[in-house]
Amino acid sequence: MQKKYLIAIDEFCINHNIDVSFINSLQQTGLIKITTIEESGFIDARQLLELEKYVRFYYELDINLEGIETVTYLLQKINVLQHEIGTLTNRLRLYESE
Repeated sequence: MQKKYLIAIDEFCINHNIDVSFINSLQQTGLIKITTIEESGFIDARQLLELEKYVRFYYELDINLEGIETVTYLLQKINVLQHEIGTLTNRLRLYESE
């Protein structure tokens, strides 16, 4: 993984005015992955949207880490079910056109 695709956790926390311990807690719960290079923590740029969503949940909506885990699981489940509904709808259309 090249460093240009990584975002420094310290910089992210300063820009978003949050505590580094929150990021570490997210990593401990498995919600994000931290890459350590020369004793500095980085997150992959592809995780940025998820991380910003977790920051909003925690700081703006006052949802604790357990709540964030639950909300994330439920949102993932909804996406899977919506995809399944789309697939089944398409298969049903195939049979209805005959």
